[in-house]
Amino acid sequence: MMKSFWFFAQFLHVFLVFSTLIASVAVQAFTGAYGINYGRIADNIPSPDKVATLLRAAKIKNVRIYDADHSVLKAFSGTGLDLVVGLPNGYLKDMSANEDHAMDWVKENVQAFLPETRIRGIAVGNEVLGGTDYELWGALLGAVKNIYNAIKELGLTDVVQITTAHSQAVFANSFPPSSCIFRDNVKQQYMKPLLEFFSEIGSPFCLNAYPFLAYMSDPENIDINYALFQKTQGISDPKTDLHYDNMLDAQIDAAYAALEDTGFKKMEVIITETGWASRGDDNEAAATVNNARTYNYNLRKRLAKKKGTPLRPKSVVKAYIFAIFNENLKPGPTSERNFGLYKPDGTIAYDIGFHGLVSSSADSLRLSSKDIGARGWSRSQYLILPISMAAAFLLFLR
Repeated sequence: MMKSFWFFAQFLHVFLVFSTLIASVAVQAFTGAYGINYGRIADNIPSPDKVATLLRAAKIKNVRIYDADHSVLKAFSGTGLDLVVGLPNGYLKDMSANEDHAMDWVKENVQAFLPETRIRGIAVGNEVLGGTDYELWGALLGAVKNIYNAIKELGLTDVVQITTAHSQAVFANSFPPSSCIFRDNVKQQYMKPLLEFFSEIGSPFCLNAYPFLAYMSDPENIDINYALFQKTQGISDPKTDLHYDNMLDAQIDAAYAALEDTGFKKMEVIITETGWASRGDDNEAAATVNNARTYNYNLRKRLAKKKGTPLRPKSVVKAYIFAIFNENLKPGPTSERNFGLYKPDGTIAYDIGFHGLVSSSADSLRLSSKDIGARGWSRSQYLILPISMAAAFLLFLR
């Protein structure tokens, strides 16, 4: 009897450890290293079901959208694509002030589509801190907490991760990377409490990083090859004695330095937007098809290596590319409408190894993403192995 009890105790320990590992894997919104942003500020892009087909053909599994549009959520059902939905900035004040509204939003836009649509994350707001609407700064943390509490009450914390994406505007002194800190007007009152909460719930620090914009701001002093992952002398950080051969790695390590300065050395940094425009205005000379192809091709190669940065060599760099399509209705300079890897008709904007929807073949355009036969673990499948282990042990006791 004592022997059986000892075996049971040992099994229970292994079972609990294994279950914890399963949960920690399940809550990660980003699997692999390469993802893409699906912006839809356009009136000439393919329908969501064709986009799902396009992404599956390109083997791009991680996708971010900037809202929770139901036509997209329905089209992605059963495709196996991992989706991060967005709570737009316009909702933040309401969600911060009203827990019931946050619960209603999560029920209507997340829970209602699980598990068929693999919603793996909610991005609460976008580039709020450092922006021009100071009222949103104060509403962000409250909205994050109320959305998370709704997820928790619905039993979805092992499935859906809560994040928010920041722009470079939250930083000061970002060069060299080791000198980077958060801006004084952001750090103590807003960023630190947000990071404390994210640390508690295991969320990463999400950053929108654009070497394109950094180069455009100072082309006389920045080597474009450094921005494009091309062969270059690079830069050395005198404090850490680390060498950087590309700007994106330096931007990521600058974020790690700011996090460490604030007391969050162990928090992961994920790039939620990066890309290069293929066309621009007269004063945007770097926005060319050749530069866009070079950046995105080299970025894809760099992410495929699944390696870290000079400061965090063991933390694999993960990035969502901006974006799938050129978006013809976006305001601002011409470059804003020309970040897409694909043209509106679904053909490739330039070749970095992906294939587009073949416009000459009507059948291929009509092919539903569900017809491809997507494969992916459902929530119930996470339980199969531990349940099987338990059953095996009960048989052993018999």
